[in-house]
Amino acid sequence: MKSFSESYAAAGVDITAGYKAVELMKSHIARTTTPGVLGGIGGFGGLFAPDLAGMKRPVLVSGTDGVGTKLKLAFLLGKHDTVGIDCVAMCVNDVLCCGAKPLFFLDYIACGKNDPARIASIVSGVAEGCVQSGAALIGGETAEMPGFYPADEYDLAGFVVGIVDEEKMLDNASMRAGDVMIALPSSGVHSNGFSLVRKVFNVEAADIQSPCEALGGASIGETLLTPTKIYVKPMLKLMEKVTVKGVSHITGGGFYENIPRSIPQGLTAKIEKNAVRVLPIFDLIAKTGEIPERDMFNTFNMGVGMSVVVAKEDVDTALSILRKHGEAAYVMGEIVHGDERVTLC
Repeated sequence: MKSFSESYAAAGVDITAGYKAVELMKSHIARTTTPGVLGGIGGFGGLFAPDLAGMKRPVLVSGTDGVGTKLKLAFLLGKHDTVGIDCVAMCVNDVLCCGAKPLFFLDYIACGKNDPARIASIVSGVAEGCVQSGAALIGGETAEMPGFYPADEYDLAGFVVGIVDEEKMLDNASMRAGDVMIALPSSGVHSNGFSLVRKVFNVEAADIQSPCEALGGASIGETLLTPTKIYVKPMLKLMEKVTVKGVSHITGGGFYENIPRSIPQGLTAKIEKNAVRVLPIFDLIAKTGEIPERDMFNTFNMGVGMSVVVAKEDVDTALSILRKHGEAAYVMGEIVHGDERVTLC
């Protein structure tokens, strides 16, 4: 017999809706099952037994993030099945920068009113992100918080745990002047800079659902809601064959904040501005908002979701592997001596 409280329901919290949401999301969660998963959902903790075979010193790597104000676009468009991909992507792409393979993921959804179908739709996106990254969705939490969130709004966050053998952790100590920077294209704005994006396009009041010529006929709304790209599988293949000297996930802060995080002091990332394949949405943001180029590269990914540094002699092999696994990777610059962490020329 499932619990029910009339008093709690009168306060705005429907426990039975939570039960229904869990039932609706079970099929999505089942898609993410991997060999390490123990038990099912519903316990006080998610259980996972990692395969440590062949590892000399296993290191767990964790990451956590949310989707940010991109969720406002999901509310406006009434589309909730892709923001879960964003949530997973923001976490798994981060731990990937340490060389870690994602093991499992947990999500947290806080809402004003628990609409079981909508919650299940959100979780379907989380599950899709887990499938794309090879992580198991082993648990989560849905919190109904009337009076704190509006009835038709929610927040979404999550965290991932990955694993890497200590001797295979990415270490930029071997990075040298002459090494080459490879760009992995983004799918769009990803999940950063949306406070500025929403202001530029005035999304709450403007028409963002009509075809936009500058975007090849796609609407501004659907373009902005395009989920964050997940780079796990092609990057893990690359790291099996090539010595990767540094990886940066280009998130909030753009090129100027994220690329230096994987580059040692005394070296500079020299990026050929004309080599960067800027997506049309970024040109439209800059033009509509009259945003200076420096601010654009300091806020958005500009079409580069991840940058990878390899030795010059490994470039062709790296490009071949990445392209074989679906990434339209290309060279965008090199590492040089210098005190500036990033230069665009």
